Amino acid sequence: MTEVVMGIDGGGSGVRVVIATPDLAICGQSEGPAANPSVIGTDAAAVTIQAAMRAALDAAGLAADQIAAVGIGVAGAATTHSAGWLSQVVAAVMPQARIVSSTDYEIALVGALGRREGVLVLAGTGSLAYGVNAAGQSALAGAWGYLLDDAGSGYWIGIQALQAVARAADGRAPTTALTPALLGTLGLHDAQDLVPWLYRAAAPRTREIARLAPLVLEAAEAGDPVAEGIVSRASAELALAARTIIRRLDMDAPPIAFAGGLLTNDTLLSRRLCAALGLDAAPVPRYPPVIGAALLALLSR
Repeated sequence: MTEVVMGIDGGGSGVRVVIATPDLAICGQSEGPAANPSVIGTDAAAVTIQAAMRAALDAAGLAADQIAAVGIGVAGAATTHSAGWLSQVVAAVMPQARIVSSTDYEIALVGALGRREGVLVLAGTGSLAYGVNAAGQSALAGAWGYLLDDAGSGYWIGIQALQAVARAADGRAPTTALTPALLGTLGLHDAQDLVPWLYRAAAPRTREIARLAPLVLEAAEAGDPVAEGIVSRASAELALAARTIIRRLDMDAPPIAFAGGLLTNDTLLSRRLCAALGLDAAPVPRYPPVIGAALLALLSR
């Protein structure tokens, strides 16, 4: 039988699993709920991932010992601190398989470019740039989380917009179309209502703030100068992260991939970033991250 491998993408919105042949023909696949261990805990994440693995095996009509290798990348479980946990999760279902523990951003890079070489710029709720050079050396910039940095991310754009609304309410900054747009979306009557909305919430409103980013992009497209300034700074931060990776890895005109909803859709941010990086158009990924995980498993042969 042709050697088959499994790829696992544990993204923030859900877990995806594929079983594929060396030519990337899909034998079986499955999906499950979010499996970020930093959000739902390691025990619950393990159960979710393992259930999706078994569902993919059932869909392919294969037994666990027929899978030669497994590539896995999970949001909130970087290999720098969670490689052992990732291996344990996979080995509990497939003790005989080769296990290639990775990160969600590395499998996104490999999937987008079809190989483990190049630079990925990601802007979703969070942000980062990640690269691998021809010698296999890798580097990461960003991914510090919303409290430390995540410049250019959806959260960063959203919080910059809320700060602009607060400053405009004081008269410390120009009035902006962001005020009615954001307050209306949040169901608030006045800028002062932002204080209890933000500080009295039962949990950090990270995702809710990140979901304000499209409103900022719309306002920028419509010509609001405050929103335009936020988008301009966001693209500059993302371009800086990408150029930092290129410099650290001593790369010469590497292929560049985009990931995250703010860059994989046609937005003012993606267009500004393309211009900053000298790209004619936003790069289109060859494969989704889950196929990138399967490719990493194939590369382990």
